[in-house]
Amino acid sequence: MGTEVLLPREGQPAAVAPPLVEVEGLTMHFPVYKGLLRRRVGAVRSVDGLTFEIRRGETLALVGESGCGKSTAGRTILRLYRPTAGRIRFAGRDIATLEGESLRTLRPKMQMIFQDPQASLNPRMTAGAIVAEPLVEHCSFTPAQRRERVRALLDAVGLNPDFASRYPHEFSGGQRQRIGIARALALDPDFVVCDEPIAALDVSIQAQVVNLLMDLQAKLGLTYLFISHDLSMVRHIASRVAVMYLGKMVELAGVRELFESPKHPYTQALLSAVPAPDPKIEASRQRIILKGEIPSPLSPPSGCRFRTRCPQAVDLCARVEPERRVLPGGRSVACHFAQ
Repeated sequence: MGTEVLLPREGQPAAVAPPLVEVEGLTMHFPVYKGLLRRRVGAVRSVDGLTFEIRRGETLALVGESGCGKSTAGRTILRLYRPTAGRIRFAGRDIATLEGESLRTLRPKMQMIFQDPQASLNPRMTAGAIVAEPLVEHCSFTPAQRRERVRALLDAVGLNPDFASRYPHEFSGGQRQRIGIARALALDPDFVVCDEPIAALDVSIQAQVVNLLMDLQAKLGLTYLFISHDLSMVRHIASRVAVMYLGKMVELAGVRELFESPKHPYTQALLSAVPAPDPKIEASRQRIILKGEIPSPLSPPSGCRFRTRCPQAVDLCARVEPERRVLPGGRSVACHFAQ
């Protein structure tokens, strides 16, 4: 399966590359009902006003604590959910309100790699049938053409094509995730949402999967939204990083700028928890310990949503919600005091 050493990222996508995905004011609320009459008593505000773009050929990482709305944002962008509000433009076309056949014809260009490689594969289907399923649904291939395409896809993700007749339980976790990647690539997509694709894997094979994703991106010109809470992996695969907290984006910056000089207090706390490889640096660095629990998305705090745990919070933070401001260098931060 090759080396477990992470490959360095070779360059960044050009700043002039056109955006493939544009998200504006994306909001996803899930209604909450109670009682015999099923009255609506509120809503879980999973995603609240996200705005960003992803340029062709780049990897935008979406990071944050569990429950902050990362996966919901990814699924909403792919239109697995219909957004409560906002716009989603894919290749210049607004897809936020598409339904039926119009949405179905767009599916091949937008795919997803799921977090749990065991739960996302049908245990009653062979690996070959799993990878071929999108081809059956969207293509008019003959059985021979499908078999040839499946073998090519398995080979592309580092699996023996002869394993097509095996079932998911006969593969390791890393191999199952490779099957999921092959399935996502079956229809030659332009955009792939990677929903924590390494979270359920052993540490020893996480780097292999990350290297595979980077190799495939270079060969096929893919555009990734890489959802993760593993900041060390994000640093290797991403070109830009968006930080989420309780449904809101608090900072968006280039990967180097974010790791070297985080501006938002929440980003600073996240990065302080990433272990340093140098024992001397690890022993001397200062960690930021956040107090309290993440508030409920049913009833988020007024003003800045991070203020209940922020070591820098003042009265202004409770009264006024900070707007995202673009700082010198192009990064954007939603904090009253970021400079």
